Amino acid sequence: MNQTWVAIVALTAAACGSGDAGQIRQQPPPGATVASPPRDTTARSTPPVPRIVVLGDSLTAGLGLPASQSYPTLLQQRLNDAGLRYEVVNAGVSGDTSAGGLSRLEWALQGDVRILIVALGGNDALRALPVEELKQNLAEIIERAQARGITVILAGMEAPTNWGREYDLAFHKVYPALAEEFHAPLIPFLLKDVAGIEPLNQSDGIHPTAAGARIVADNVWAILRPTAERAQQKRAPRGGS
Repeated sequence: MNQTWVAIVALTAAACGSGDAGQIRQQPPPGATVASPPRDTTARSTPPVPRIVVLGDSLTAGLGLPASQSYPTLLQQRLNDAGLRYEVVNAGVSGDTSAGGLSRLEWALQGDVRILIVALGGNDALRALPVEELKQNLAEIIERAQARGITVILAGMEAPTNWGREYDLAFHKVYPALAEEFHAPLIPFLLKDVAGIEPLNQSDGIHPTAAGARIVADNVWAILRPTAERAQQKRAPRGGS
């Protein structure tokens, strides 16, 4: 992992908006869509679009970018272009930890959610929170979602080396271990080919620019597309002309 990424802990913590996370969590995440009761009979006759929820922090929320340039929005465009019928819900909240994501999971899973992308852990690492807590929180998120028949994709994150090799290694191992335990597709590192590359990050050195967000979308799309295709095939009506 590029060392530029891991040397900016204090600045990153401030940029992630950690001080507001507790209050924000009481409201729908920025940019998220919420299912509303139909207002007329026409709406009632139209089946809801299956959802893909991206549960994350400021990297998912698209801090510093217009909503149209966040990677969840880019994923929506790619799904549309591929003829895959889903609604992407951006459930990213700046400053959120894995515990914060777990606390708002019930809200995030409203509606006909078929796929949950879990992109949490960056703020846990920045605050050097216990790795076992990260693992427990992510495991509970995955378990709850899978219990509802939702396919979970886990996005890996890396810890700053400031906390020492032991913490760094333990943190790194959480994601592949959970992916194996729960048979969940794994994005090895959400910020692959973006972290530490100056032109692809904003002035804080951590949140991607529009160009960086496109690469993040590439990283997610490589796993999401085959997952979404399989899920769509499973729900496709059989028979008929």
